[in-house]
Parts: sequence; structure tokens; C-alpha cells
Amino acid sequence: MTEKTTHLVTQQESQSSSVYGVDLGAPESIDSNSWMTNYTDLFYNDTDDYWEPPISPEGLADIARANAYHGSLLVARGNYVTGRFQQGAIRRKQMLAFCRDYFQFGHGALLKIRDHFGRVVRFHPLPVMYLRKRKNGKIVILERGNKQRSYNPDDVIFLSQYDPQQQVYGVPDYLGSIQSSMLNQDATLFRRRYYKNGAHMGFIFYATDPNLSDEDEKMLKEKIASSKGVGNFRSMFVNIPNGHEKGIQLIPVGDIATKDEFERIKNITAQDILVGHRFPAGKGGMMPQPGSNFPDPEKVGREYDKDEIIPVCELIMDEVNNDPEIRNIKSLHLKFDVVSGEQS
Repeated sequence: MTEKTTHLVTQQESQSSSVYGVDLGAPESIDSNSWMTNYTDLFYNDTDDYWEPPISPEGLADIARANAYHGSLLVARGNYVTGRFQQGAIRRKQMLAFCRDYFQFGHGALLKIRDHFGRVVRFHPLPVMYLRKRKNGKIVILERGNKQRSYNPDDVIFLSQYDPQQQVYGVPDYLGSIQSSMLNQDATLFRRRYYKNGAHMGFIFYATDPNLSDEDEKMLKEKIASSKGVGNFRSMFVNIPNGHEKGIQLIPVGDIATKDEFERIKNITAQDILVGHRFPAGKGGMMPQPGSNFPDPEKVGREYDKDEIIPVCELIMDEVNNDPEIRNIKSLHLKFDVVSGEQS
């Protein structure tokens, strides 16, 4: 799910000492399959005996740490649903783990814990990053040492987000914003490396003065080649006796890491990520653009609860409380506050 880009920059000097250039390499092609979401059929792993997930769980876990927004929104969505949890046969921190899995990986799973008589007494979330399904319906948890722990279908309540391409696993609803998440990360990493490397000599050194001796030219090349290092913003003093006007010029080439361009990329990708999660900008920590402002956060919060949080709470209650083994045992039922702020 993660992308790694290799960019080679080579310095080439021709046999003629009058030419000195930097080769930035060929442009990199973009593979549309880098989304890693193009699939029609799930692959069944006959060796390990389970369906492979349509999207790498490890990649989904990695992308949650890509930038300040995506992972934070996953935490917030889980917190909001858990915050409405009132009672049931599960602890609040375990409900939070279930909600995090549901939003991050597209599905969550609750294991029925039984007593010595086989009666369900409580629920415990299974780590769905390592959860797989078999053809016979059994649930498998991958463990260290290539071991597997399997559970019967009746022992697990599995809640998934709908995917029209397959119904074995769920897929998260934010997939459309993954590329923006990665671009947001790339912009930050590029800017950090730019400052850390100290490559701040953003100009082409252009010399036509015939009075520039070979020794001076060699010295200037060495200065240009060495103008990098941590925190290295260097100035250069050039003195050419009897030199012509404009014999040496500094031609800016346009810095793609300037403050304005960096902020543009960060702001646009942040908006994409918020849209991918259907999350209000004000609640997500976004600052309004100059000349604009966000609506009342309390009203936005109430609408967001009504449209996004409460439906998930009702979905969890419907799936768990209507399980055949749970339906008639009221003490095991999960209960959430599903009353919106306007009605309360």
C-alpha cells in the first residue's frame, strides 16, 4: 500500500571544462494500479487455507501513520462512537478497539466468550489486521511462527462495511483519499529532506566572462558541488578583475519547495482526506482560509452525530443484539446513546 520513489540525481561533467550540468533523470511514470484497490475476485490461499483480503491490512495500518490527518480522523471516529456506548457485555476500551478496527480496516469482529456450560457471558474484540476467513466460514487469526487460531462462525460476530465487489471482507470508506494521504506525506518528507540535506543553492551559475581562469572555474565548481549540509545556507563572494558586466549571473530556477507551494499541497490534500472520511473541517482541526470561516461547531457536531456517528452505533447494536445466541439475553445487549443533541 505504501509507495517508494527512487529519484537519481547525477552530476555530469563533459570533457570540455566549459560545460557543467545536472541530470535530473527521466520523469517517473505513474501506475494506475498503485491504488492497490483494483480487484475483481478474491484470491484463495490454498497453502494457508484462507481468503486473502482485497487490500493489504499491513498497508492500511501503515497509511494511518502517513500524516497528521488520516490517522487522527480514524481515532476521532472511533472515539465518537465509543463515547456513545452506555452498557453491554464488553468493556469500553474493548469497544474502542472494535470501533478502530471497523473504521480503519473496514470490518470488526467480536469473539463470544463462553463459560463452562457453553453460554455466552461477554464479548472480546479480535485483532482484524490478522483476521482471515476460510471457505468453510471459519475465522482464522494469524499468529507468530506461521501458526493459526481458528474459531467457528457461531463464535464470532463479524461486522463489515459493504463492498460491492466481494462480500467476504469489508473495505474502509476512505479509500478514495489514500493517494492524497500519501501525497501529504510525500510533501512533508520532501520538505524535511530539503532542509536536512542543506541543498539550498537554488540557482544556475552562469558564467561567460573570458577572464574567468581555469583555477577560478574549478574553485566555483567545487563550491557548488559542496553547497549542501545540515542547515547550510551559504553565500558566495566572487571577484574577477577586469570582468565584464553580467559576466556572471545568478538565474533562479524556481523552488518547488517554497512556502506557498508546500502550503498549497498540504491544504489541498488535507481537504481531500477530510472529504474521504466525510469529516467536518472544523472538527478535524482545519483552519479557515483567509476571508472565510467555519459554521458553528456545536451545530456541525450535532449534524455529524446524526448523519455519521449514530448510524454506526445503531448498526453495531442491530448486528450484536440480533445474533441468534444473544437475542433473548438482554444482559448481553449493547446499548448506545442514539439520541441526537437537538432531540435531547
